[in-house]
Amino acid sequence: MSGKFSWHHGAYFYFEGFTDMAAISSRAIRIEHTGGPEQLQLVKVMVGDPGPGEIRIRHHAIGLNFIDVYQRSGLYALPLPLQLGMEAAGVVEAVGEGVTHLKVGDRAAYASQPPGSYCDLRVMPAKCVCKLPDAISFETGAAMMLKGLTAQYLLKRTQPQGGLQPGDFIVFHAAAGGVGLIACQWAKAMGLQLIGTAGSDAKCALAQAHGAAFVINYATEDFSARVKEITAGQGVKAVYDSVGKDTWEKSLDCLAPFGLMASFGNASGPVAPFAPGILGAKGSLYVTRQTLFNHIATRESTQAMADDLFAVVESGQVSIRIDQRYPLAEVQQAHRDLEARKTTGCTILTL
Repeated sequence: MSGKFSWHHGAYFYFEGFTDMAAISSRAIRIEHTGGPEQLQLVKVMVGDPGPGEIRIRHHAIGLNFIDVYQRSGLYALPLPLQLGMEAAGVVEAVGEGVTHLKVGDRAAYASQPPGSYCDLRVMPAKCVCKLPDAISFETGAAMMLKGLTAQYLLKRTQPQGGLQPGDFIVFHAAAGGVGLIACQWAKAMGLQLIGTAGSDAKCALAQAHGAAFVINYATEDFSARVKEITAGQGVKAVYDSVGKDTWEKSLDCLAPFGLMASFGNASGPVAPFAPGILGAKGSLYVTRQTLFNHIATRESTQAMADDLFAVVESGQVSIRIDQRYPLAEVQQAHRDLEARKTTGCTILTL
């Protein structure tokens, strides 16, 4: 996909997928420099036709995720200028050569590289775009793809030695967040004893209402001591951690021998370097750093994971809670609230 910038009437115009003069105007959110939410700028872009292996999709709703903050701040370095956003749902408007799993008019949803979902319309690779079942709304589709696929690979594909069996204890940090509330419900459906942590009593109550077997307010309790109490001193089989620096050391102390520490985010900042020798002293522990985009590297893997997610949502075992909605033009405030940990559940941008 090729494109170029031009400056016109006080705004940047970007010509994306530009193959002919039948381009369509779209609003988009871009950054010229990394930094705070003030870097997010609303611009006009021109969107052309999809090339081989691509589609053009008109969004009906856009998902907001913490990875967007990492990319905006520069923690995850990407070439600039950058159009942000990793997930959305909408209707396929055009299909490029070689795309067979989607057709014009299909309802569709995705969590996908490259970034660029903060817009009305885009041209993008078709590989990670999945047909959205009619029973799932556009808003739910936009809110659940990145978070739901993340919960899927964590609980189903990122398991400790010997796997996870009904009755097993796990810890899930930030249990009242978008991924967390999905994980609470899905873990309950799997028969797991999920111990959820969150930073307020209200958030703990929300996690418990969504299926967490136990909850811990890490702002007022020592979560590692409480986990040992809940598990009668045994520890848990796995800890799933998107918080990072603030929870890392005590998370290791929560694990049973041969337990798995699965890191998948850095909401409080990146984890400091550590000596692998401590893993032996704490019980021959396993540590992994996971990212969704390795799991959805092929169309087949993406579709299999999405089918699992769609099935558990359609069955009613997992409901997708959308607690915040912001118009696209108010994306700066959306980022401020997300970073201030003022949000619960999922957040979407509306069009």
